[in-house]
Amino acid sequence: MNVSPLDTRVPAVLLRTDRNPFHHGTLGAVRSLGRAGVEVHLVADCAGSPVRSSRFLRATHTPPRLGARPEEFAAVLRRVADRVGRRAVLVPLDDASAVAVARLRGELTDGYLLPDGPAALAEQVADKAELAALCARLDLPHPATALPDSPAEAAAAARELGLPVVAKWSRPWLLPADAGLRSTTVVRSAGEAAALYRRSPQAGSRLLLQAFLPPGLDRDWFFHGYADRAGAVRGGGPGRKLGAWPPGAGLTTVGRWTPNPEVRDLAERLTGALGYRGVFDLDFRREGRTGAYHLLDFNPRPGAQFRLFTDTAGVDVVRALHLDLTGREIPDGSPVPGRTFVVENYAPLTALRPSAPPYPSVRPGTRELAWYARDDRAPGLALWSLWPRHALGRLLAPRTPPPAPHDRPPGENRTESRAENRAGSQAGNRAENEKASRP
Repeated sequence: MNVSPLDTRVPAVLLRTDRNPFHHGTLGAVRSLGRAGVEVHLVADCAGSPVRSSRFLRATHTPPRLGARPEEFAAVLRRVADRVGRRAVLVPLDDASAVAVARLRGELTDGYLLPDGPAALAEQVADKAELAALCARLDLPHPATALPDSPAEAAAAARELGLPVVAKWSRPWLLPADAGLRSTTVVRSAGEAAALYRRSPQAGSRLLLQAFLPPGLDRDWFFHGYADRAGAVRGGGPGRKLGAWPPGAGLTTVGRWTPNPEVRDLAERLTGALGYRGVFDLDFRREGRTGAYHLLDFNPRPGAQFRLFTDTAGVDVVRALHLDLTGREIPDGSPVPGRTFVVENYAPLTALRPSAPPYPSVRPGTRELAWYARDDRAPGLALWSLWPRHALGRLLAPRTPPPAPHDRPPGENRTESRAENRAGSQAGNRAENEKASRP
């Protein structure tokens, strides 16, 4: 009989307010802890989601509403704690949840085990504008960034940074679901930047513009880790993004665990300087001219592909969190370079191809699919009955039109801008400068 390295007396509560029914990171967390014998509760909207059919899920609970205030989060989590009946490890799975839980840490400790650390830090690193300022203070590579205060300043900043530029909303978790706004957009004209700025009140946070770093072979990297109670980075590792949706950026559809001392050093330097504790997911893009790895994103929670980094001791970042918070030692497993992770609804052909080891030390078949698993078949089967309808609905959904001519600054060439806006709209749909949070 196998004895779990985790303390199975302590349940886990997973929290996600994002209404995306195909968030495969949620299923990864359910399976990771459930396979180790931990009782898993999920606070999320599971309607139409394959996750609800996992045999490793004990119970689901109604999440806070979108845009909920901190006190609403606290009330929901207290009710869940009462139903669970024991102090549990709480695992936020999206930025809104991570920010709310960090704010409420003092109010939640009676019912939950949580990492220590500054209460405002999760919100600071998740905010794109704050992250740019942090990188400047710590002298970490980061794309040149402007924070305009008017449409005219947005247009001027776009020209100064050099078109195309990347436009981001600083707090993407505040975007209304029905606003038709993307967290990140590639814009190709000054007029488009000005028009986007005018939607700031609707977006709920500031617009920032960043220099565009082109994607390319061996340029998109990520690092997942867990900073333990002493601040040491445990579990996780650096990975290469081999496939993405939208192509060129967006969420990782195919990833590979790839040794990269420079990326690891940047991750450890950043979390150490901030005093960060808990699970984190960083996105980097290597600039082709200088070779520098620029930090694009800091997610204060597990990334959707965190299961890629499962070491020889069976530890991933979510298990490391549970082990550390319950006072158990985190086993020192070895990395598995070459291990791959495939999200089969976005990369079906890759998922169907036989796995081939890219390193001699990696046995054939060292690959994990996001949805299908031999010991938990139901979610993988449910995916293919639910996904086609979801994808068709998104395909048929009306798209936000490009900015109207009157949104452009005076004096801009109208004919040229129309062509630029058509190109920018197409480019924005196929390339982003950060990992998307929704498919």
